[in-house]
Amino acid sequence: MESFNSGSQQPRWVQRLLWPLAPIQIIYWIFLIIILEKLMYLQSNIHLPNIDMNDLDKVTAVGSIILASFWVMWLPKRGRIIALIVLDVLLSLLIFADLVYFRYFQDFITIPVLMQAGQVESLGGSIRELLSVKDLWLFADVILLAVVGITLLILRILRIVRGRSRSDRRASSAYRASHRTSMIAGNQRKRLTIGFARGAVLLLLGCILTFGPIKYATSTWATGLFAGNWWNMSLYNVTGLLGFHGYDIYRYADDHFGNGNQLSAAQTDEIKQWFDAKQSGRAKAGDDKLFGAYKDSNVIVIQGEAFMNFVVGKSYNGQEITPNMNRLMKESMYFSQYYHQTGQGRTSDADIGSNASLHPLPTGSVFTRYADHQYDTMPTILSKQGYDSYVFHAYEPSFWNRSVMYQNMGYKQFFSKNDFTIDEPLGWSLGDKSFFRQSVEKMSGLKQPFYSFMITLSSHHPYTLPPSVQELDMGDLSGTTFGDYIQALHYVDAALGEMESELKEKGLWDKTILVFYGDHDNSLKEKEPMEQFLGKPVSDLDMEQFMNQVPMLIHLPDGAHAGTYDIPAGQLDMTPSLLHLLGVNASPYYLMGNDMFNNKEKKLVVLRTGAFSDGTIFYIPSADGVFEHGTAYDLKTRQTTDIERARAGFEEAQKRLNISDELIMGDLIRQFHDEQAQTK
Repeated sequence: MESFNSGSQQPRWVQRLLWPLAPIQIIYWIFLIIILEKLMYLQSNIHLPNIDMNDLDKVTAVGSIILASFWVMWLPKRGRIIALIVLDVLLSLLIFADLVYFRYFQDFITIPVLMQAGQVESLGGSIRELLSVKDLWLFADVILLAVVGITLLILRILRIVRGRSRSDRRASSAYRASHRTSMIAGNQRKRLTIGFARGAVLLLLGCILTFGPIKYATSTWATGLFAGNWWNMSLYNVTGLLGFHGYDIYRYADDHFGNGNQLSAAQTDEIKQWFDAKQSGRAKAGDDKLFGAYKDSNVIVIQGEAFMNFVVGKSYNGQEITPNMNRLMKESMYFSQYYHQTGQGRTSDADIGSNASLHPLPTGSVFTRYADHQYDTMPTILSKQGYDSYVFHAYEPSFWNRSVMYQNMGYKQFFSKNDFTIDEPLGWSLGDKSFFRQSVEKMSGLKQPFYSFMITLSSHHPYTLPPSVQELDMGDLSGTTFGDYIQALHYVDAALGEMESELKEKGLWDKTILVFYGDHDNSLKEKEPMEQFLGKPVSDLDMEQFMNQVPMLIHLPDGAHAGTYDIPAGQLDMTPSLLHLLGVNASPYYLMGNDMFNNKEKKLVVLRTGAFSDGTIFYIPSADGVFEHGTAYDLKTRQTTDIERARAGFEEAQKRLNISDELIMGDLIRQFHDEQAQTK
């Protein structure tokens, strides 16, 4: 048996007593403590309400570390040291990657995200902005552990060499050599047996420490968490980081190799009934003057990269940030309470939410996970009305799996980076001014009516445009990421103004419904620069709305119905609303969003986190997913209000998120349409 000093001859009971203090065991305990400290460092760098690493969370964390490392006890003694060093490096890299990813996405890396890893090389500038010198602490121990491991290995080699030298000086009989070989073999078997037993004990201990607290949480305040995991941070709050990744692996395997996507007949019927009720309330011809008022108009939709609502109408140092949008608002319909509803898929989530009227997934992107499933999209619906649909994005066609997904969504052609002349290299690719100009030129030769969906790039994180195109004096904000962001939006606004002129020049302006909305937030969540820009204090409710609201502007061909509309709306509402203007009956289609022009529909906007607004209250969920731990705000007083006012909306929000997830993952739209075709 191993002992604190393997060369000593202590009694067996002393060896058993000193086993936890043996060098290899001490290294293991140090390993546990170091990884726990790193997990605590990650926790200290994420800022979410109701997420703190308490004593029970630390127990779960220790248990998950043991589960990730118990197997090292099944290796030979030298192999354990090497394995622990390798495991420390891998876990450190995982924690570091999660921390950087969280700073941008407010989420953790999942298996579906790793499937999009090819996109990381394009995020180089953004990633550099998210790094902190303090993060080097995560790797400070790696060199130390390597030195310790190498030192112990060298000492072991020297001891073996000395042992062989002494053995060479002794005359040994064939009997002694045979006897020694037999003893070594016996000791090896004994060590293997003991190592297996110790590993098994650690495995049992890890299971108890990990699953005990999780079982307690899901039996009390986190009931139903794994059945309705609509937010990864709620899972993390219960499982810890390593437990979260373990569950993510299980969830992915179950989705793709098990029965994770198979729903019972009762579940499928419930989803179908929800949509039947939704479809029965859709607007039809004759319901109002707006329905079909712009039939056969061209539709151009611009999805503005990271374009947020708080900048619209604002000035800084006497300079208008969005002068063109401010002017267009006076002759357009502007929705001031419009929310992005994106998740991990960010830009691709905004795309699927707006064009297919479905919520994004809790992990990964629909574009990369389920590009082969069937959806009712704006292009496919309009194709039945004689429209051809096109998508314009001056970037790599494979990014977000767009080249595959856009075919499935029903676009006739995808104009990607290869279809543009890069005559204005800016940021990630082509500057938006040239992008708009070249796109309008392409549209002018298309058969009308057409649907064009455009995705901008110039205002992408980290927002570093060259000085030659920065036109604003940002004062104290100059040189900051926030100041660069404002400069980028000013540039995009100027590009929008030029596009308006080009549409008029090509004779398209008076024949086209022009839509502009933002895709997601800017990932800049600090209050201080926001308060400096706005010139006033920002409350928690203000910040929550600022980070979730994007502009939504709809300019009609005749400039009618202009004004500011303060109804709660979101990206899922775009397709049903545009179909209303075009006079297309949306009832046959599986669209979750509201029709912004249908006054009979109850307006409820649900975010991927489970937050929601109905126009009177705004509910912010807690990270643990418990309804009572969330916060409800009265939007008139902007003060907290009785949480019970939000209960019905909270339950409906959860229901909608689950229905959307099951619809997408189960490919139910294909099933429902097949069933409808069979009954005709």
